Amino acid sequence: MSPLVAILLLFAGLSEAAGRLVPVVARLSGVSRTRVVGLMLAGAVVDGAVFALWPLSAWTLAELVLPTAPSDEAALVWTPGLVAPLLLAAVLAFPLLGPLLHLLLMVGVGAGLAGALATVAGVGWWDAAGCLAIAGVGLGVAVEGIRRLVVRLNRPRAPEPQT
Repeated sequence: MSPLVAILLLFAGLSEAAGRLVPVVARLSGVSRTRVVGLMLAGAVVDGAVFALWPLSAWTLAELVLPTAPSDEAALVWTPGLVAPLLLAAVLAFPLLGPLLHLLLMVGVGAGLAGALATVAGVGWWDAAGCLAIAGVGLGVAVEGIRRLVVRLNRPRAPEPQT
């Protein structure tokens, strides 16, 4: 992965993390800026890593499931041309224009990746799109579980009544 692609993935992760964190922080009172910045940077790294793993997970799934996927070629990786729509989707999702719009943008990014995966793996477009969808949903469920765990661990606890 080139440094440009890594930076673009990190920016996409930062935008995604900010879009998820800003509404939560707006509802909380008394949250320190240091904590918000720390959570946002941690979220950027996690979301950037999830974005980076998406094509690799789909490639691995295609190798396991599809009999025609060659395993001796180079795996599908992000290129600046493939990551640019992802960055656009993350930036547009930042102000939380709506989950449906964000889903449509991610489907568009997945369609672009499906074409690249189909070419690299030598499989049909629909097979590649299925592998990308399954990998994307799996990664999304995993990261949502982590987010919920972090929220649960960072929730302020009510003081115990003194008797």
